[in-house]
Amino acid sequence: MQQVTDPRVRTYIMPRKILWQTGIENPNTLLQPGTGQVVLDQTGGCVLRNEGSGAGLLLDFGQELQGGVQIISSLTSDYRPVRLRVRFGESAGEAMCDIGYKHATNDHAIRDQYCLAPWSGSLEIGTTGFRFVRIDAPDPGTFVELMSVRAVALNRDLKYEGAFRCNDDRLNRIWSTGAHTLHLCMQDYLWDGIKRDRLVWIGDMHPEVRTLTAVFGEQSIVPHSLDFVRDAYPLPQWMNHISAYSMWWLIIQEEWYRYTGRREYVILQRDYLVGLLNLLVEQVDPEGREQLPEKRFLDWPSDGHPAAVHAGLQALLILALQAGSKLADIIEEPRAAALCRATVARLIRHVPDPGTSKPAAALMVLAGLGDPVRLNRDVLAVDAYRNLSTFIGFYVLQARARAGDIQGCLDLIRTYWGAMLDLGATTFWEDFNLDWVPGAGRIDELTPTGLKDIHGDFGAFCYQGFRHSLCHGWASGPTAWLSEHVLGVQVVEPGCRVVRIEPHLGDLDWAEGAFPTPFGKLLIRHVKQADGTIDSTIQAPPSIRCLGPGIQSPAHEKG
Repeated sequence: MQQVTDPRVRTYIMPRKILWQTGIENPNTLLQPGTGQVVLDQTGGCVLRNEGSGAGLLLDFGQELQGGVQIISSLTSDYRPVRLRVRFGESAGEAMCDIGYKHATNDHAIRDQYCLAPWSGSLEIGTTGFRFVRIDAPDPGTFVELMSVRAVALNRDLKYEGAFRCNDDRLNRIWSTGAHTLHLCMQDYLWDGIKRDRLVWIGDMHPEVRTLTAVFGEQSIVPHSLDFVRDAYPLPQWMNHISAYSMWWLIIQEEWYRYTGRREYVILQRDYLVGLLNLLVEQVDPEGREQLPEKRFLDWPSDGHPAAVHAGLQALLILALQAGSKLADIIEEPRAAALCRATVARLIRHVPDPGTSKPAAALMVLAGLGDPVRLNRDVLAVDAYRNLSTFIGFYVLQARARAGDIQGCLDLIRTYWGAMLDLGATTFWEDFNLDWVPGAGRIDELTPTGLKDIHGDFGAFCYQGFRHSLCHGWASGPTAWLSEHVLGVQVVEPGCRVVRIEPHLGDLDWAEGAFPTPFGKLLIRHVKQADGTIDSTIQAPPSIRCLGPGIQSPAHEKG
């Protein structure tokens, strides 16, 4: 009999606040520490007594969580089980609504359900992403006494090996929030979201893996997820039925090898890898234009703009085949490597016009299909805080850094991702638009009269209203970006044996942190001097050679 050990641990968390109540006695009992153990005929608990007009309350656990709740009940009507209705929400408004209202859903995870609370017993219910829980006794003439309601958070017990700190606490919070967002999505596999999209979307995994290596180092969940999606969509299928996502798989594979140095893992991909490279090469016409089939997808805001999608896919195909040629070299497949390089040479002769599309322009910069400074000036920095998504925003940051616009990147991170924190977020969202903010309330309060509900009243495409996920791993990109560009850590040789450290502080006075490698942590501190130069202190494991301005050896050096 096959047995699988769950790598996750359970953590019990008490509610912080009661945001709403009706038909309740002694509600503050639920804010006191609970033991999780019932005692016969115990009294003094929180009583939900439905005398015909309802009885319920809304709890705020203070942070986004993945898991469910444990309910400890004592006395009940006639010593019989009493029916409860339990609703989870990533916002206070979502926890208060019915399925179907403003697109509220039970897709992928049940967030609205009925259960039975026993006399003198306990139950656990829920497997979803949430911060808020509403509990009702829906049947008139019934009551139940609750001694405790605790969130049961289920997560991998991981140490945050990476770190980032600077003189701007807003950036510190953003780095930490991105790390927490990604951690919550590291469940059975590396998921996209924990409420909706509890799936392995391989394209969405790319920024997640970049964050993961900056925060947690090498983790088995990455190859576990890469192999899962490979086997779930055998060739000639496209991964997740999206051609771009098969290309992201190649890019992740090459970057994962560069970080871990595990050649034996790449060798295991040989048959699929060569087959996928051949399939991708077939999607290029004689003029060097990509001819990828449906579904043609970059990110949601690009959907419905075929010229932008073509420009983005042209660039992405170049990046994928460049990664593929390196992987083919690693596994000693010279014909496949040569075919990739020849196809890239054809692709770069066709330079599409990205128009005003930030996703297309960003990917073109990263693929070398245009001048970074010009594309930043003409597209990426124009109305910089709009026409973004929390997914493609990472690539916009990467492209603007390639153009040398570090200050523009720092301002973008503070303004765009920081605005979610201003609205009460503790994780980053599936998408976000600054145009939603004026006149909107916070997610951690019931929306006051006269304000819009930032969760229920906005969104687009598949994430309208309360269907919108407020914890999406693909939105964690600023965490990876700050480690790469402000701390300045770039892996040069496989296994992190050679690392370049080239800091860019912008308007910051100092930055410090840690970057995990297979050989241990790099400890880094940068301080801006009066003349604008940067004094760096680097502590590296003996097996790592550090390159960069003023760095002379793999040991402890100042530059």
